Amino acid sequence: MHLITLIPGDGIGPEITKAVTDIFAAAQVPVQWEEQNAGQTTFDQSGELIPQALLSSLEKNRVALKGPITTPVGKGFRSINVTLRQKYDLYQNVRPSKTTEGIKTRYEGIDLVLFRENTEGLYSGLEVWDERLGIADSIARITVAGSRKICRAAFAYAAKHGRKKVTLAHKANIIKMAGTVMLNACKEAATEFPQIVFEDKIIDNMCMQLVNKPEQFDVIVTTNLFGDLLSDLCAGLVGGLGVVAGANIGDNMAIFEAVHGSAPDIAGQGKANPTALLRSALMMLHHLGEHQYADTIEKALEATLKDQEKCTGDLGGKASTSEFAQAIISNLNK
Repeated sequence: MHLITLIPGDGIGPEITKAVTDIFAAAQVPVQWEEQNAGQTTFDQSGELIPQALLSSLEKNRVALKGPITTPVGKGFRSINVTLRQKYDLYQNVRPSKTTEGIKTRYEGIDLVLFRENTEGLYSGLEVWDERLGIADSIARITVAGSRKICRAAFAYAAKHGRKKVTLAHKANIIKMAGTVMLNACKEAATEFPQIVFEDKIIDNMCMQLVNKPEQFDVIVTTNLFGDLLSDLCAGLVGGLGVVAGANIGDNMAIFEAVHGSAPDIAGQGKANPTALLRSALMMLHHLGEHQYADTIEKALEATLKDQEKCTGDLGGKASTSEFAQAIISNLNK
């Protein structure tokens, strides 16, 4: 039995979380949930964005499933997601994007995984404001150690999962020092995995290539800011943020999450699509070695997605969140 920290989040978070836990219960997945929350909801209730009880649960269980969290706008609040990633050195942001039968997109044959460095770069929080001169400086801190870790993780994933190519997206032609650190780290990792093809592309060309011919890519690795942008672009190729999984992985902890927002405008209306959180939960099961349970639920999800009437409105169907979850449950043993 795996003890998992469950963070329902804000807005639609509790609804999609319930859908996932209902599906796991029906599939008899050997997990026990320890629910703790963070974000706007906990701030309104207790004045804390990230309660100590949540941190203690994460440090004990080392694996979590997280719904979308709202960080209050303004007032000097720092992103909760960034805070957790940096506090626990969750340096890998892993985002698979794959076309799925039943989800209409402009593309076919896409099956790529993006590795985004998750703790450094322009999200390091190193910013200076000079009031007198009216100048804002944001420092992209890139370390050799951090670059080596994310590049090696991308190559190791490719080798483990039978992937054939790793592509680095960078801007070393202009951002020479920071860009070259990551480029050199990937070249170094490539020597350890000679069976994996390595290529690098300038970030602007990478964006164009992803739109023109995304099926050419396999595993992509890049820096924090570029990864933030590319991960959403890749999600758009296969149906949007509502259908893709996400994970924040470190050497000692992993937090799996829905990467979309908390959508407060539809919260409580039964309209939310739980696919992204469910797929993140399936990534979590693979991480825990529970491959059979993950494969069974994935098969049921794919069968449900082919039946548009059983899907939520964003996927062209008429089902509520709970009805969609029940349709997946009905397909578990087929």
